[in-house]
Amino acid sequence: MSPEPKEESTVQVLFVDDEENIVKSLRRLFMDEDFETLTATSGQQGLDLIKDNKNIGVVVSDQRMPGMSGVEFLEQARAVLPEAMRIVLTGYADIEAAMGAINRGGAFRYITKPWDDKLLLHHIREAVGLFSLKRDNQRMAAVIQKQNEELAQWNSRLQARVKEQTRELFEKNRELEGANKRLRKNFDNTIHAFSELLELRDESARRHAAKVGVLATRMATLLELPESEVTTVRAGAILHDIGKIGIRDEILRKDIAQFSEEERRIYQTHAVRGQAAIDSVEDLRPAGILIRHHHEAYNGQGFPDGLKADAIPMGARIIAMADSFDHQFNIGGPTDTVGHSLAFVKKLLGSLFDPALFPILQEAAVETYAGFQPETHMVEKEIEPKDLHENMTLAGDVTSGTGIFLIGKGTVLDKQKIEALKRYYKLDPPKEKIRIWAAAG
Repeated sequence: MSPEPKEESTVQVLFVDDEENIVKSLRRLFMDEDFETLTATSGQQGLDLIKDNKNIGVVVSDQRMPGMSGVEFLEQARAVLPEAMRIVLTGYADIEAAMGAINRGGAFRYITKPWDDKLLLHHIREAVGLFSLKRDNQRMAAVIQKQNEELAQWNSRLQARVKEQTRELFEKNRELEGANKRLRKNFDNTIHAFSELLELRDESARRHAAKVGVLATRMATLLELPESEVTTVRAGAILHDIGKIGIRDEILRKDIAQFSEEERRIYQTHAVRGQAAIDSVEDLRPAGILIRHHHEAYNGQGFPDGLKADAIPMGARIIAMADSFDHQFNIGGPTDTVGHSLAFVKKLLGSLFDPALFPILQEAAVETYAGFQPETHMVEKEIEPKDLHENMTLAGDVTSGTGIFLIGKGTVLDKQKIEALKRYYKLDPPKEKIRIWAAAG
């Protein structure tokens, strides 16, 4: 009996085995799962199904089949559906076939026959989950790519010389450099797109992730960590709270001290959820480790794993300190100082934070937060875009009328930034004037 048709987006799992009784057994075993089950009794029949069903996300094949072996079938299936997860079923003694399925057919797992039903269910569910994550990531990448294209069009209006340099970009000596820059930009845009999802929900989190990213990156640089580790720290710092997206708003709005036991348990899942959220992006996996451990305490009383002292990754210790510093800085309001926030962190050295990192935090905070607070002889002032001039310092973030973040607090304006702000005030007028620091009196 054919399975009932499901939604087009439902993941399909194809089982291929030449023994009809095994096919029936597999169909019964997976009949109550959320995914759709397809079966075939030969490699050729399996290939025909693959050509007609583009939602197949997992392909499971027996190795020993007449006419076409499992390795041969998976190799051809890989050419048609390269993104699908492939699994081979093989006997205990047929290790060479299993290796062939992995090397030639791109199988991500092999399972010995006879199998354990519970273990097989676990492996298939895991494969379906991995495929779904991969597919969702591709969809998100497509959205981000579209946003990048829109940003590229906007940037083309800001840089009049781009067209003049287009021909040069196609020169052989510059092609590789241009490609690398685009890859780095897309990577950065992906990181910021993830972090801004939380900021869209929580207005109090506005610019927090970006500032923690700047501060943690400066600390990692002062520590003279390798460039790759500095990049990982930066990504982890910007995305450190991404796991909060799945937490209810009423919990996020509370102070941690007001949590019930259940709310505290839910809140503490965000570090692990954050790691899991980005795990499907291979280049972000090292940053995911830092996200997981950024709430570990130096004395071992943190979460989720209770790591202690040097067992906590260095990047996670840096992010924890930068995160707490920025939270305290924001809580203090416009009259708060860097020194006051540093004093708050200092009280927690040895309990929450690594004492050896405090001198690095001091130097980095003074450098990076100077623009986020006024000098004693400066006051905040609201002005129109037409009154802007170079070397003015912004006293607050600037967002467009529809909520697009433009330029952050503490930015020193130059001619290009001023022209961009004036254009945006015509295209998408903000509701408020621009706030800048001006001399008192």
